[in-house]
Amino acid sequence: MNNIPQKTEDNVIHTYGRPPFTLVSGKGMIVTDSEGNEYLDLVAGIAVAALGHADPELTAAVSEQIATLSHVSNLYYTAPQANLAERLVNLSFADKVYFANSGAEAVEAAIKFARKYARTQHGPGKTGVVSFTGSFHGRTMGSLALTAREKYQAPFRPLMPGASFAPFNDIAAAEKVIGPDTCAVFVEPIQGEGGINPANLDFLQAVRARCDQYGALLVFDEIQCGMGRTGKLWAYEHYGVTPDMMTVAKALGGGLPIGVTLVTDAVANVMGAGDHGSTFAAGPVACRAAEVVLKRVSQPALLAHVTHMGDLLMERLHELNSPHILEVRGKGLMIGVAMDMDVTPIVQKGFDHGLLLLNAGPNVLRLLPPYIIAETHVDQFMTKLETILTEL
Repeated sequence: MNNIPQKTEDNVIHTYGRPPFTLVSGKGMIVTDSEGNEYLDLVAGIAVAALGHADPELTAAVSEQIATLSHVSNLYYTAPQANLAERLVNLSFADKVYFANSGAEAVEAAIKFARKYARTQHGPGKTGVVSFTGSFHGRTMGSLALTAREKYQAPFRPLMPGASFAPFNDIAAAEKVIGPDTCAVFVEPIQGEGGINPANLDFLQAVRARCDQYGALLVFDEIQCGMGRTGKLWAYEHYGVTPDMMTVAKALGGGLPIGVTLVTDAVANVMGAGDHGSTFAAGPVACRAAEVVLKRVSQPALLAHVTHMGDLLMERLHELNSPHILEVRGKGLMIGVAMDMDVTPIVQKGFDHGLLLLNAGPNVLRLLPPYIIAETHVDQFMTKLETILTEL
């Protein structure tokens, strides 16, 4: 096990900087490395492991499915795909779903659907796509064009044409950039990678109205903030603003790769056989896992627990007497601690104290724990965080 980091560095492209230990197992809120060291997980695989690690029901469902039928492609009907699609439709605004393998793929599908919808309904030329500063929609060429990060975009230009940005939560700027040539507007109700920035209600209402005015589709990216993360199943429920499409991934698969683009019938009806596709999407194993996660995460008791634990974490963070903390923001178990310093040393110190932590940009500590977090875990985290801040 000791050679795993070196073996990885020798053979895997260096697109990630990793700490010098190897994780080998997990149970609940705890992951363990090859040396037996335990870490309280406040990352959840970047908002993925909603039910924690090695959840018995999820493990049993995946084991049963992979031993029964693992893959047949989208050329054939399977029960897990049909059952998951039905549940997603029943629990959201959507009339239909498109399955992909990741959040970025779900965004790419939404871009294609928006372009096809605009061409079908309005004719050629209506191809503009709008997103906002602080956004993160993915790293593939289309989704990257909608991700307002110079350092992510610069090495890979030219990107998809027709993309433009407006400042997040700026109504006047949004109304200026959304116009007759716009086919879609992408927005995260709560930005994740951009620093845990919640959208204002009047901003989302104005964007919805502007899209309606010009026949553009409103797309909510809930890849990180959806699936119960904010204390409601979907973040848009906090606002009462309904999109035309929504992208979902991360927590949905409980650790297995799956992405979904949820759409209204108006969008679905412009797509035909052969317009889009994926060999691996909606495989029986990933869908069976997602069925379990969605069933559990949509339960009112679990959503109430997420809200309660999020409120507790926010309260405890507000009480933390540190001059470095500028703001604590977020909803549910999607929390950002904005600081007057680079948070990288905090994340690195966390390893020494048995914590897995994450940043959202250079100055925001991002907390995305599994939904099974308990008050004892909050106590452990706060004690360790206070020690780390004192040491630094």
